[in-house]
Amino acid sequence: MISTAPTTAKPRSRRLTARTGLALAAAALAAGCAQVPHPSPNDPWESYNRSMYRFNDAVDRAVLKPIATGYETVTPRPVRTCIHNIFGNLGDVWSAINSLLQGRGRDFVDTFGRVLFNTTAGLGGCIDIASMHGARKIPNDLGMTLGVWGFGSGPYVVLPFLGSSTVRDGSAWAISLASPVSPTSAVFAIDNVPVRNSMFGLYVVDTRANLLEADRLVDQIALDKYSFIRDAYLQRRKSMLDSRLNSSRASTADDLDNPDRPQADQNLPVYEDPDEAPAQ
Repeated sequence: MISTAPTTAKPRSRRLTARTGLALAAAALAAGCAQVPHPSPNDPWESYNRSMYRFNDAVDRAVLKPIATGYETVTPRPVRTCIHNIFGNLGDVWSAINSLLQGRGRDFVDTFGRVLFNTTAGLGGCIDIASMHGARKIPNDLGMTLGVWGFGSGPYVVLPFLGSSTVRDGSAWAISLASPVSPTSAVFAIDNVPVRNSMFGLYVVDTRANLLEADRLVDQIALDKYSFIRDAYLQRRKSMLDSRLNSSRASTADDLDNPDRPQADQNLPVYEDPDEAPAQ
């Protein structure tokens, strides 16, 4: 008899995670009874968002931050860099797909070339050979794709455990999670449940560990951490989307003014994430 346990474990795990997240979100929403009298226009749900932010911060301080700090302390930097680069290489696949969905063929080729280069010469992505040779990351995700397609960002919202988002970006994240090709799809494709859970846990710890320095900076300079994080997130996302939209308009206008100019002579846009330094 053929066992169906491996195929049913993943849907059950995801359903349990979704139900847990919704329950925690509802609890935080109920806890947010103190209304903010004059919320920001970009943050009409500020009362709920502040409650969810406090919940996330409490979980982070109690669980995630200590684990990430311990991981940073005991794990040698080359090992941490290798792990981060491997997950980043998986993320580049998703970035390439979104570049293609946005109609950016050159970005798709460049990013897919990064994946091939780092996967082969970089030992499965452990070494970011592409960045060392000047092929920088082109960060992209489904939220940016929806923005390029004309979907507005919607209000700012703080998601359980995930933190800052918007209605558009949160919806895009949910779609990405269900997608067969996403930054975590390779992890969820592992049939061995203990191995899959360990890899996902490592992904979470690696992500949190790479935010420790930014966390220390926010602690030093922000009087109101919630407002600081919210404004920084919204400004960064708007800047990333504007760079894509403006470069598209410039390229279209340039094509109309110079229809006979070869494509290779055009100035290529740069979509580097200013917060993302290449790992050596």
